[in-house]
Amino acid sequence: MLAKYMTAGVAATALLATVAFAQNPSPTDANKPPAAAASTSNSSHQGEWRASKVVGLSVYNNNNESIGSINDLLTDKSGSIKAVVIGVGGFLGVGEHLVAIPFDQVKFVDEPVAYTGASGGSSKSTSTTGSSTNTAVFNASKDQLKGMPEFKYSS
Repeated sequence: MLAKYMTAGVAATALLATVAFAQNPSPTDANKPPAAAASTSNSSHQGEWRASKVVGLSVYNNNNESIGSINDLLTDKSGSIKAVVIGVGGFLGVGEHLVAIPFDQVKFVDEPVAYTGASGGSSKSTSTTGSSTNTAVFNASKDQLKGMPEFKYSS
């Protein structure tokens, strides 16, 4: 009885070993880099923005007034970004009015927003806001955005 189990174990081991040997790459394939690694490099993506960093980004108008923040990016089936969903108004997401703006109408800049305001007296001073240098700019006021048709996610 023990001999049957040992024979079955040796046969199973031999079968598994042949499957493992069949998966080894040929010598010509071993010298080729993987396709994904060959087509991308760190230097080729310099200056591009990650989608995870765009969502939540504050949106300002040309007068440097904060008008909302980016809630989502809408893509087509090929992965091209078609629209930016901006949340306007509300407090901590409650009562927020969502609008979808065509992606090509939003400008992304790597500079901090300049804030022009009073500094203790009647003179005005200019400074930059926040530590993040990435901002989005869309030329509209909060009231104009709130007047736009509300964006609703399809179910």
